[in-house]
Amino acid sequence: MTSQSDQPAPDQPAPDSPASPEDTEPELELLTLRDGLPEVVETDAALAAAVADLAGGHGPVALDAERASGYKYSARAYLVQLRRAGATTWLIDPIAFEDLTPLRAVLAENEWVLHAANQDLPCLREVGLEPPVLFDTELAARLLGYPRVGLAALVEAICEKRVRKEHSAADWSQRPLPEAWLDYAALDVEVLLEIRDRLAAELVEAGKDEWARQEFEHVMRQRPSPRVDPWRRTSGMHKVRGKRPVAAVRELWLARDEIARLRDVTPGRIIPDSAIVVAASTLVADRPVERRALLGTRGFHGRGAGRYADVWVAAMEAARTMPEADLPPVALRSDGPPPPRAWADRDPEAAARLTTARAALAAISEERSVPVENMMTPDLVRRVLWQPPPSREPVELTAQLAQRLAEADARPWQIELVGPVLAEAIIDPVTPDAGTPEPTTES
Repeated sequence: MTSQSDQPAPDQPAPDSPASPEDTEPELELLTLRDGLPEVVETDAALAAAVADLAGGHGPVALDAERASGYKYSARAYLVQLRRAGATTWLIDPIAFEDLTPLRAVLAENEWVLHAANQDLPCLREVGLEPPVLFDTELAARLLGYPRVGLAALVEAICEKRVRKEHSAADWSQRPLPEAWLDYAALDVEVLLEIRDRLAAELVEAGKDEWARQEFEHVMRQRPSPRVDPWRRTSGMHKVRGKRPVAAVRELWLARDEIARLRDVTPGRIIPDSAIVVAASTLVADRPVERRALLGTRGFHGRGAGRYADVWVAAMEAARTMPEADLPPVALRSDGPPPPRAWADRDPEAAARLTTARAALAAISEERSVPVENMMTPDLVRRVLWQPPPSREPVELTAQLAQRLAEADARPWQIELVGPVLAEAIIDPVTPDAGTPEPTTES
């Protein structure tokens, strides 16, 4: 039985009873296209019409691009979406043109608005488009402390609409593109300008507009740098033991990469990383690898892997017969500090500096509503605290820190905000009590 004291109050629903309709938040209205779905621009005449329409608009231009990540080796754009106030939305097929030079004039004089610009700028540059000025709505939302910064989340928070994201991982290299995909693509720029205006106003109100300007310029300056030994990023690489098996990973990865590049297919669709790791770990021995044994390895059957059996066998044989002097090291020597968990044993003073700085940075992050990692990259913080400048005189140390941070591409607002915190941690680190656990974050 339920006692009298356990009974819910007369004006309160029972704990397990469904909420009344008035207690339930109404579902947000689905975002739809205001001007209807436009035709895809595939001819010179249609491109000229798009350029004329956009030129007749005013203010910033919202852009987005769709790639075929997970399907294609290249990161090229297979659709470019544009919208501008006073104009309409345009969907341009860049595959139909040698480049998009006719668009340059209208886009070269106006601010670009993109969401997560670092993802789309490389493929837009590939078709000849370069922003003169940038506004990145994802980055702006991060600087403002929004809890969720995906485009769908911002549409909900700012426009009070909901969007579907079911086609974000589609193969955009398909032709013709399904109408549902085109609708999804057009919606990505439908309210981007509205979101930009709201975030820009909030940045000014929060005194972060200069921060944002510096961050946007930083994104525009960035260019992808070639990775050292990209094959070492093979998923599951940590399971491979010994130089010769590591060499087998390298040879298989390089062979797969060349096939993928020539076919313009994402490498994992030829053979998965897991197959490379299993073969390298189990089949490198004193005798040649048999074709049957290799094709019987998990991941080497299906996906067309059998077509390249001779390539895989040759790669394994190259690793098996490689001279010892040519074998790659099991791991690359890092030029950075050790993992934070090892600092207390290797350098207690450095560990104290890191603990002090982490606590101060967390406090500033909460006070200014900006993520710690946006205030300064965790890697740069660790590098400075592991090997700080030599001076311990406050003014001189602050100047040395500012120079070192600037050389590492920290922005002026970051140096001004974080530099004094790092200087204080270097000059007067607080040694944690023996019973106080170290922070677990990697900042």
